Amino acid sequence: MPAINVTKTKFEHADPILSVSDMAASVEYYVEALGFRNADWGTDGFTSVNRDTAGIYLCQGGQGRAGTWVWIGVEDVAMLYEEYKTSGARIRRAPENYPWAFEMHVEDPDGHVLRFGSEPRTDRPFANPGF
Repeated sequence: MPAINVTKTKFEHADPILSVSDMAASVEYYVEALGFRNADWGTDGFTSVNRDTAGIYLCQGGQGRAGTWVWIGVEDVAMLYEEYKTSGARIRRAPENYPWAFEMHVEDPDGHVLRFGSEPRTDRPFANPGF
């Protein structure tokens, strides 16, 4: 998988601890497909991947399971979407405009859903959230 070309889209603070089954595969995905960097102090059982002020702890036996949602605020979801379309990211839902955010969903190798969101778009109608 080719290394991602990281845009200037800023990530906001996040600190979840997520359970992973294969640490090497998870770290590779977060680094190569999502543009995070791996912490210098990581081990085979616990590490942190970071991008701007967003840090995600990856832990064998940690919290979260497939389907766990993690919110990560970003400056520009549309720009991030363009970046991720060619990076190998598993885009589960393309960006949609809601009253609370313009957001897209990306799934990691363990089934955690990363909800990337920015301010709602004023140039688009709101999607029907279905609830």
